[in-house]
Amino acid sequence: MVAQLGEHPQAQLAPPVLVDSHCHIVFRQFDDDLEAVAQRWREAGVTALLHACVEPAEIPAIRALADRFAELRYSVGVHPLDTQHWQADTAQVLRQAALDDPRVVAIGELGLDLYRETNLEQQLAVLVPQLDLAVELDLPVIIHCRDAAEAMLELLRRRRTDGRCPRGVMHCWGGTPEEMEGFLELGLSISFSGTVTFPRAEVTHACARLVPAERYLIETDCPFLAPVPRRGKRNEPAFVASVAARMAELRGESLDLVARTSTANAQKLFSLPGASV
Repeated sequence: MVAQLGEHPQAQLAPPVLVDSHCHIVFRQFDDDLEAVAQRWREAGVTALLHACVEPAEIPAIRALADRFAELRYSVGVHPLDTQHWQADTAQVLRQAALDDPRVVAIGELGLDLYRETNLEQQLAVLVPQLDLAVELDLPVIIHCRDAAEAMLELLRRRRTDGRCPRGVMHCWGGTPEEMEGFLELGLSISFSGTVTFPRAEVTHACARLVPAERYLIETDCPFLAPVPRRGKRNEPAFVASVAARMAELRGESLDLVARTSTANAQKLFSLPGASV
């Protein structure tokens, strides 16, 4: 049907404003077509991205991406599966990187992963000084926690007693509603990735329904965990729109409301450009 004069077809409406609160576009999977990837995220309504860091050697390349893409902000940190990169001067390297560039808006991705590794003490030895750094610099943390909720909750509860539990987000949420409640009680936000679109992710679906409106974010964790219907392919920031759509279905809300809510929450937690709605 041809649109009549004065009509505005749905296809012409601007997409809702979105934030991808966790991505890894520095990875080699984006070496060949990053400009096209950026064009797609802009067309999808993504106005801000938070690039997570997994180890200090990435920082110069991530900083260069922030120079290239004005909508990008980033974190600095060491992932729990990259503890071999922690050296005697690493805390100072992270501190200086954060102090040198105001586009560093978080510490992480830090945390615990007992799914792929069993070296809990080594992971804690890398995690604790990063939590200390976040408190020192008054920056939020990006927490990776896989099969380690009990240990993480125990640590953060002790730190809260001492007044040293930073604000932050549980990234790529995959825990139970009970575990989620524990992290919410500590003041942390919960971020949902493409896994919320997986048909069998019933526990994650339950969390998406229950999480308070003011406490959830959405992310891609690209290039990993592409959402349905692109599952198994390379993920990219534009696909955060699919995460938002599934969150809207699960919560019985409009896509516009989920977009506005998750964007406002990201703006509140992190200093992100173009995120105000």
